[in-house]
Amino acid sequence: MSPQVEGASTNLSDPSQNRGLKWWLKIGIYIVFVLLGQSVAILLGRLYYDKGGKSKWLATLIQLVGFPVILPLYYILPVRKNQMDCLPKTHPLKAASAYIFLGLCTTAVCMLYSIGLMYLPVSTFSLICASQLAFNALFSFFLNSQTFTPYIVNSLVLLTISSTLLVFSPSGSRSKGASKSNYNIGFICTIANAAGYGLQLSLTQLTFNRILKRDSFKAILDMIVYPSIAASFAALVGLFASGEWWTLKGEMDCFGLGKVSYLMTLLWIALSWQLFAVGLLGLIVNVSSLFSNVIATFGLPIMPVLAVVFFHDSMDGIKVVAMLLAIWGFVSYAYHQYLDHHKAQTTSATTM
Repeated sequence: MSPQVEGASTNLSDPSQNRGLKWWLKIGIYIVFVLLGQSVAILLGRLYYDKGGKSKWLATLIQLVGFPVILPLYYILPVRKNQMDCLPKTHPLKAASAYIFLGLCTTAVCMLYSIGLMYLPVSTFSLICASQLAFNALFSFFLNSQTFTPYIVNSLVLLTISSTLLVFSPSGSRSKGASKSNYNIGFICTIANAAGYGLQLSLTQLTFNRILKRDSFKAILDMIVYPSIAASFAALVGLFASGEWWTLKGEMDCFGLGKVSYLMTLLWIALSWQLFAVGLLGLIVNVSSLFSNVIATFGLPIMPVLAVVFFHDSMDGIKVVAMLLAIWGFVSYAYHQYLDHHKAQTTSATTM
């Protein structure tokens, strides 16, 4: 996933912006980008494993290397010089250290994601990933002075119960060929991925607030590109150091859908994650980072339905209850954000 995108701490849009039909259409397109990119990436990631893919490092790398696709945005929406002069200066060494650290964190999170998706059905995997909202709120409490409201506590409890229920999912809900031990490994790695993702969101917000001290459009692009470079390099080193690169040719030759489909699957996974990133970026710039985070999480509870359609995942009673609890937890969190935003708008209008 692209946690760097979601870490900006404030709304970058102009408050005086006219929110007419054109604006809402643009926001709708960004939401589609987020939901479509995330859904396609997860489904194709599962397809890669189902049809013979075995390289966890390649699955990790492919989530990261698509960032050059968004480089033209630096030139499409350039920052004016007078705007740059008004922005606080950041010490290059501090910024570079933050980018490298966050990039390495991204590699770890993506590796946990790859292992989880390898051993778990899409439905189980996505429901566990929905707990990232709870972890994000928890880490934000310690790192970013997040206030716990009843709605956040309710969301935390519901998402925790939702993930815990999946421990009791019957053996028939495991991925084809996955043993009980593999299922447990996948479950633990996916929980760790959700926790790591939530932590990284909080750390990214902390980086914006304490180190970069700005949330301009260019700063957000930098927060996508530079950590992605570090993360891609780390994943590439892992691919070669693990020896998995030796197996890639054989993996491609034996891929269930053929060599061309193997390459196209990897290509579309990479592009889908970048579509996801561009959508999040658009929501951050035009609405807020909180809204982008909520939209991204909203797509996860609906993944089990897609998994049943495309991969014929079993949908037992436990998963149905877990999905409903995850949706309830999401709604509770989203409502908290709505109240928070409404309160901020009211306060702003009062002080003007």
